Amino acid sequence: MPHRTAAAALVTTAALLTATGCSSSFGSDQKTAQDSAGKQHLNVLIASSGDAETKAVREAATAWAKQSGNTVTVDVAKDINQQLAQSFAGHKPPDAFYVNSDQFANYAKAGSLYPYGDQIKDTDDFAAQLRNSFTYDGKLMCLPKDTSTLALAINTELWKKAGLTAADYPTTWAQLKSVAAKLTKGGVTGLVVNGEYARLGVFMKEAGGWITDKDQTKMTADSKQNIEALTYVRSLLKSGSMKYATQVDTNWGGEALGKGKAAMTIEGNWLAGGMQADYPKVKYTVVPLPAGPAGKGTLAFSQCWGVAKDSAHHKAAVDLIEHLTTRAQQVKNAAAFGVMPSRTSALAEYAAKNPAAKAWVDAGAYAQGPVTVAGFDKVLAQFNTDLAALGSTDPAKILADLQRNGEQALTKGD
Repeated sequence: MPHRTAAAALVTTAALLTATGCSSSFGSDQKTAQDSAGKQHLNVLIASSGDAETKAVREAATAWAKQSGNTVTVDVAKDINQQLAQSFAGHKPPDAFYVNSDQFANYAKAGSLYPYGDQIKDTDDFAAQLRNSFTYDGKLMCLPKDTSTLALAINTELWKKAGLTAADYPTTWAQLKSVAAKLTKGGVTGLVVNGEYARLGVFMKEAGGWITDKDQTKMTADSKQNIEALTYVRSLLKSGSMKYATQVDTNWGGEALGKGKAAMTIEGNWLAGGMQADYPKVKYTVVPLPAGPAGKGTLAFSQCWGVAKDSAHHKAAVDLIEHLTTRAQQVKNAAAFGVMPSRTSALAEYAAKNPAAKAWVDAGAYAQGPVTVAGFDKVLAQFNTDLAALGSTDPAKILADLQRNGEQALTKGD
């Protein structure tokens, strides 16, 4: 998830889920796993957001194993990007695994992924924007497992203490600036967010800009729209009505909201699970992000279920993933750990059951997906470093550097 780093040791499922060693051993028995009866053993690696997600995946894998007669091991990665990179390099990858959007193009370009999208009959039920995020060279490489968008979350108690009502929910940048100032007093900051493009990028979209063009073939970072967006954010930072989460001694916006250090934050629908687990008594309301000069804007996030090219069990792995991404299973996952379904049919059911999530659900209609270009993760890492100093740095310089670094990455990605 974009909000926190999953911190879990490798775990082992019970019953039909068989124990294995560390991630570097994935695939060590793949060439001999299929016995005379045709039964197969699959290794699955996930990056869990917590116990609820781990339990949901384990239970779904157990159900598939009983149905198919195969066996499965589900491991939880400490650092999935690092562990996958090591397993790919050693040609011993897990059969199925989570793929982060920022690494997807790297894996696809390297030939590490088995493209199975054309084997799925109902891919149209998965949101088009999400399918595009996991398409490489015209092929849908892997199915998006869920989706998340960003919205504005408000601490209702702090909102009322400031004399504000529902009529004051900000719908424009000017209104956001005004209420943030009113809410900033004592130990409370009006707006607290993570200082990274995965949050501040919403303002670029709302100003009519973005990092690349639609086809991700041309950099558009140093535009006047993006300068306007970051200049606005900088003005909030300089006024003191907005701070980064680290500036208020918290790790992310949800923690700042839960501890009463932030009256507002910009976070995704994973906030619901985080607040329920850590701050169940804190009441909050989620509303759409205020529109900017060019209208509404938000960001969309997802991971996909990848299958390793080096796996000896392509058919079984795809069958498992189909089971893990059914409408029914996605609805179960949404209830278990707060993610929104990537299937449009399941999302409609989720929306009906979770009216409090309406702002996140509706945001999918105008959400911007991630940049998925091989090697671009390094560009974005530097962009995040530069954004951390936005309060004292010229936005034009930050964007000029992003433009230059991005152009180099696009050239190498050709």
